[in-house]
Amino acid sequence: MTAFVELNEVTHVYGGGDGPPAVDGLSLKVREGEFAAIVGPSGCGKSTLMKLATGLQKPKAGMVMVDGQRVAEPIKITGMAFQNPVLLPWRTTLDNLLLPLEVVQPHRQRLRANKDEYVARAEGLLEKVGLKGMGAKYPWELSGGMQQRASLCRSLIHEPKLLMLDEPFGALDAFTREELWCVIRDLQAERAVTVILVTHDLREAVFLADRVFCMSARPGRIIAEREIGFARPRDLEITYTPEFAEIVHELRGHIRQARAAA
Repeated sequence: MTAFVELNEVTHVYGGGDGPPAVDGLSLKVREGEFAAIVGPSGCGKSTLMKLATGLQKPKAGMVMVDGQRVAEPIKITGMAFQNPVLLPWRTTLDNLLLPLEVVQPHRQRLRANKDEYVARAEGLLEKVGLKGMGAKYPWELSGGMQQRASLCRSLIHEPKLLMLDEPFGALDAFTREELWCVIRDLQAERAVTVILVTHDLREAVFLADRVFCMSARPGRIIAEREIGFARPRDLEITYTPEFAEIVHELRGHIRQARAAA
């Protein structure tokens, strides 16, 4: 399998010393255009995996490859969204979306001369996630779900090849969370971007992902990999089927075993 993201026997210790590793012997491969989900016990190294894949942390041992290149510094082809939308309160929603373009090349050079083009791109994204006409609003004028929609748009504004999602829906109510599952489902299908989602919600992982990777307790490594064979596009009704529940139960069993072995 040709991997777009590959971690091969990676070990990472925060601070670079001889302390206990956050991950140890961690290996996985994610194909280009694939939607992968990472689940596991709390503190198992899921977020560390994301930092390693994006170059925000360097491994003590092992190799990290993205898009055919060894990762040695923060990579520019990545968009990221987190549980906290982290929107700057003094900037409008539109200006928050444009923020990555002020940092990431080549957009940084082009932004001033092509401002109208980028504004149109941002407004198009807002419309796709149900925020049409909300660009002039400030974050404090938006609900939590609306802020998270804006955060997803910001992560995609520079058209990244890799989208990293770290518990982006964890702080939302169940109804809003399921609405946003459908938003990210549609955005990923339209753009064919490679996605790695870190989540504690097994239903979320099974609904969204092509494959789910389950990590052990700390130090983290992959202990199970589950292909999700449901056809796309998936409707929320599938989450109420016995087949869906069976996969969720299987993954929960892996996590239960990982916690027991800790």
